Formats: sequence, structure tokens, C-alpha cells
Amino acid sequence: MEDRIRRLAEKLPEGTDAALITSGVNRRYYTGMKSTAGLLFLTRDAAYFIIDFRYIEAARRGVRGAEVLLQEKLGEQLSGLAKRHGVKTIAVEAEYMTIGEFLRYQTLLPGCELQFTGAFSELVRSQRIYKSPGEIEKLRTAQEIADHAFADILDIIRPGISEREIALELDSRCRRYGGEGASFDTIAVSGPNTAMPHGMPGERKVQPGDFITMDFGTLYDGYCSDMTRTVAAGKVTQGMKRVYETVLAAQKAAMEIIRPGARCSDVDRAARGLIGSAGYEGCFGHGLGHSLGLEIHEEPRFSPGDGTLLEPGMVLSVEPGVYLEGKFGCRIEDVVVITKDGFENLAKSPKELIEL
Repeated sequence: MEDRIRRLAEKLPEGTDAALITSGVNRRYYTGMKSTAGLLFLTRDAAYFIIDFRYIEAARRGVRGAEVLLQEKLGEQLSGLAKRHGVKTIAVEAEYMTIGEFLRYQTLLPGCELQFTGAFSELVRSQRIYKSPGEIEKLRTAQEIADHAFADILDIIRPGISEREIALELDSRCRRYGGEGASFDTIAVSGPNTAMPHGMPGERKVQPGDFITMDFGTLYDGYCSDMTRTVAAGKVTQGMKRVYETVLAAQKAAMEIIRPGARCSDVDRAARGLIGSAGYEGCFGHGLGHSLGLEIHEEPRFSPGDGTLLEPGMVLSVEPGVYLEGKFGCRIEDVVVITKDGFENLAKSPKELIEL
């Protein structure tokens, strides 16, 4: 974490004397500490983590690369630090800070100009894009937990079980295997509800011949997993089988071109083109994938408009789908880590059509 703070300080935007990090996710990224309060104030040659009494002992024990200060009179503390380091301009997190918070800090720092532009946010984003080996290991563990939960749920799904029960069982098993909680609201939908990419689990009970789509993930030390599997309650129709095989082939087509130097939009195009050529044009209405880490949706993305070139250390989901309104849908999702030679697929759960 000390190295992260140093790299951030070294690359502060031109015309910026200091930066203020108040969001929980970026506080955790740069200090390694999870908390519901606190802020990181850094200049080009110093960093301070100001935190209240609830967290001060943990911060003093765990935070490196910043001087830990007990929050008392925050305005006086911040103004004093700004004066000590000759600070006149301070960048804030445009993507996370509310207007109310911005106005509050303006009041607390009357002698300074707060920069509410995208330059600092882009700097933070550019650093968080690349996952360290330690971060990748946490992502790998989070995925292993999800894989265990999926293996369990295959013994539980049966006609008569409700979508809500499936979602609760997935969440419970992720907890049982070491997850800290869901990384997003679990999706577990069945039958015609699978035609809604982000349908919410309800009281509908699984019927024989249904598709069941489960999109879920868990947290491990703050890092997210994300996977989707579509299974069937018994035998499927030929139409359902064809859709499933198309989605699986689309994911394979995308993965065949995932490597350093590949353009995100080209990866999306490979999957989207296959789905369209199979006769399902317009039935895949979301992007192919997104980055994830401390947040479930990060940058870059596998989407038609993202021209980012893949580099080692990036982590993205690959999740094509076909959705036939009023009938059924199918999505298959894995998370991959870009390596120097290609990629590593973190998901180990089977992807062939499972008819329970």
C-alpha cells in the first residue's frame, strides 16, 4: 500500500498541489484499510490518513505510507496540513464525491481551490486497472468460493424450488466457504424470467424443462467474484439447446482473441458477431464484460465502444448471452486475468449444458 500512495503522489496532475481521497473504495485501495470513515490527504512529498476514534488503533497498526492522525477538528487539521505544505490546489474524486461533500470541504479549506475535474479520477482509475499478484490471488480465492457454491447448488435445484430459495442458498454457501458477503445482488431466475438479463429472484417456482440462470459472486478480503451459469431442470427443447450452444460458442470465440494487445471492442465484436450470425441479432443487448476488483464494475470493458488495448494485470468478465423475450434466455460468464502470453480463466465450474 505504501508503494501505491507513493506512485499516486508522484503522478498528481500538473497544477495540483495535493489530493483528497474520501471514498471508501479508494481509501481501502491506497491504505489497505476497510472503514466507513476517514480520509487520505496527500501532497507530492507527504501523506496523512485522518481517521476517527473508532478506527484509530487499527489504522496505527495497519496503515503504511501515510502518517495516521486522530480526527479531532477536521477543518483545522486540513487547513494546517495545507499551510504546512504550501498547498493551494487540491484534487478530489469527481466520480465519488457528492456536491454536498464538495461544498463541505470547500468550507473546511477556505484558502484552497478544490479541483472537481476528471484528471485525478482518471489517474486513480489508471492505477486500479492493473491488479497486483496479491489482488489477483484474492480474486482467485473469491472465485474458488463461488465455484464451490455452484457445485453445491446443483444438488439443490429441482422442480418446485423458488428463485428466491436458490439465491439464498447460493449466498449462504458462499458465506459457508469463506465469502464475506455477496459482491452484488444475486440473480437467480427461471423459465421466461431468464429472458431478463438482470431479473430479480422472486417466488416463481422452477418448472420441469426450465432454464435457470444464476449470476452471483462473493467478496474475499474486499475483492469480488462474478460468474454466471445457466442450467436446466430436466431435458431442454432443441431451441433451448441451440441457444445454449450459441452462447457457449460466442464465449469461446471471444476468448480465442483475448491476449495482450487485443482491443476490448474487438473481443466484444467476436462474440456479438457469432451470436448475430446464428440468427439472434438484437438478442444480446449488453456489453460482453467488465473489469472488477474492489468494485464489481470497473474499467475497462468488453463493449463496442471501448478501444482499450488489453495488458497483463487487467481482469475482465466474459459474459455473452441470448435473450428471447417472453420465452427464455441464457448467459455464461467467466472472469479472466490477462497474462503476458494470453489469459487465465479464474472460473473452474463446468460450462457444458447441465440437465438436472
